[in-house]
Amino acid sequence: MTDESPKEEILINVTPSEVRAALLENGVLQEIYVERAARRGTISNIYKGRVARVLPGMQAAFIDIGIERTAFLHASDIALPSKVGGDSVANITELIREGDSVLVQVVKDPLGSKGARLTTFITLASRHMVLLPHSNSVGISARIEDDCERERLRSLLEGLLREEGLECGAIVRTVAEGISEEALLADLRYTLKLWGVVQKRCRVAEVKTLVYEDLSLPLRVLRDMVTTDVERILVDSESDFEAMREFAETYLPDVNPMLESYARRRPIFDLHGVEDEIRKSLDRNVSLKSGGYLIFDQTEAMTTVDVNTGGYVGHRNLEETIYRTNLEAAVAIARQLRIRNLGGIIIIDFIDMEESEHRDKVLQVLENSLSKDHARHQLTPVSPLGLVEMTRKRTRESLQHVLGEDCPCCSGRGFVMTAETVCFEVFREIIRQSRQFDFEEVMVLAHQEVIELLLDEQAQSLADIAEETGKSIRLQTESLYLQDQFDVVLM
Repeated sequence: MTDESPKEEILINVTPSEVRAALLENGVLQEIYVERAARRGTISNIYKGRVARVLPGMQAAFIDIGIERTAFLHASDIALPSKVGGDSVANITELIREGDSVLVQVVKDPLGSKGARLTTFITLASRHMVLLPHSNSVGISARIEDDCERERLRSLLEGLLREEGLECGAIVRTVAEGISEEALLADLRYTLKLWGVVQKRCRVAEVKTLVYEDLSLPLRVLRDMVTTDVERILVDSESDFEAMREFAETYLPDVNPMLESYARRRPIFDLHGVEDEIRKSLDRNVSLKSGGYLIFDQTEAMTTVDVNTGGYVGHRNLEETIYRTNLEAAVAIARQLRIRNLGGIIIIDFIDMEESEHRDKVLQVLENSLSKDHARHQLTPVSPLGLVEMTRKRTRESLQHVLGEDCPCCSGRGFVMTAETVCFEVFREIIRQSRQFDFEEVMVLAHQEVIELLLDEQAQSLADIAEETGKSIRLQTESLYLQDQFDVVLM
C-alpha cells in the first residue's frame, strides 16, 4: 500500500439488541451501518411467497412473503427457463397467477409506505463472486478497470463454469482483482452448495416463509466491505470477534490478520469521534470549514442539498469565493450522502458560478469524491442555475429513518402552527359552534402558549367574540396538548 492510498479501518460495536459498523478513511467516518435485532433488514433474503394480486396494467404483482406489507414484483424481474438470456419481457399474466407460489429474493427493503422490491433472478454472494443460477452471463465489476485483468477474470470464470458443467452465470466482484484460480473455484463451489440448500428448503417449506437469510451485519462486513485499503477491523464483542474469526478462517483467510478484539474501557465509537459524527448526520445543517454550510432536506420523493457561503468572504473576488465554497461543498456532500445513506433522486443546488470551467471542476470533484461509494450513482452536468441532478441507488433505509421517526408535534412537516394562528382557529370554532348549538358557556382547552396569548395580546379579540356570540368563554391550560392542538367544549 502506498502512502497516498487511503488507510481504512472498520469499527464494529455490539450491544445485545443492536450492531453498528463504521467505515473510516484516514480516521474520518465515511459510512455507518445499523442492524437491530428486532428489525433486521431483508435485502438478499430469499422467501417462498404467494402471489396475492396480479396487476396487468402495471405489469407487476404483489407477493405475500409473510412480512407486514406485501412486496412488489415486476414482470421484468421474473426469470423463467424459456426466457433465460432473452431480452423480451412476457406479459405478467403469462408468467404468474394469483395463488401461485414463487421463490423470490428481496432487492430493496421496504421504504416509507412502499413494500419490499423482489426478483426471481436469485443471486448468492461469496467473497469474490456472485452466483446467478437463473442466468448464463458472466460479468466483471466495473471497478476493475485494467482491461487485461478483466479479460483474465472473465476467461477464468467461464472456464470454471464449463469444467463444472454448469448452465448458470456469475459476476466477479471488485475484491477479486488479482485472485487465483483456486480461490475463485472455492467461492464457486461454496455458492453452488448454498444454492442446493436453498432449493432443498424451498421444496419442503410452507408458502410465506423465509427460505434463506443473509448473513448478520458483522459477517456481511467481512464479505462485502473489506478491500485492500482496509488495514484493521476492531470488534468490541468477544463472542462476535470469535464468530468473525471462524468465518474468516473458513472463507476469507486473507482477512483474518486484520481482525482485532477491542477490550479497552473507552467505548469503541468514541474513537475518532464516530458518535459525534452520527449525531451531526441527523442535523439539517452541515458546517463547512470555510464558514459556509449545507442544508439537507429529505422527503419521500427526493433529497435536496443547498449550498451557502455563510460567513465565508474569501480573499479575492466573489466568483473565487463561490468557487472555493462549491469545491469544499462537493467533497462534504459526497461524504454526507454515504454517511446518511441517502438514495433516489438528489438535487444539489450549488451557488451559481459564472465560469463554465469552475462548474466542470466542481462536478469533477464531486464525481471523484463519490468514486469509493459502494452505491451506484449517476450525475448530470451542472446546469446554468448551478443545479446538479443525480441518482444514488437506494436499497435500504436512510440513517435518519433507521434512527429517527417523524416529530409527533408536526407529523414530519417540519413546522407547527404559531400560537397566534391557533388563537384565530379557536375564535372561528367558537363562532361556528355558536351558530349550530344552544349553550351558555364554552371552555377552551389549549397549550399554555395559546392560553397566555388569549389572555394577553388577544384578550380584546376574545372579548369581542364573547360579545358577538353572547357566550361566556373560559380558558384552561392542558399540559399534554401540543401547541397546535385545542378543544372547544360546550357547557
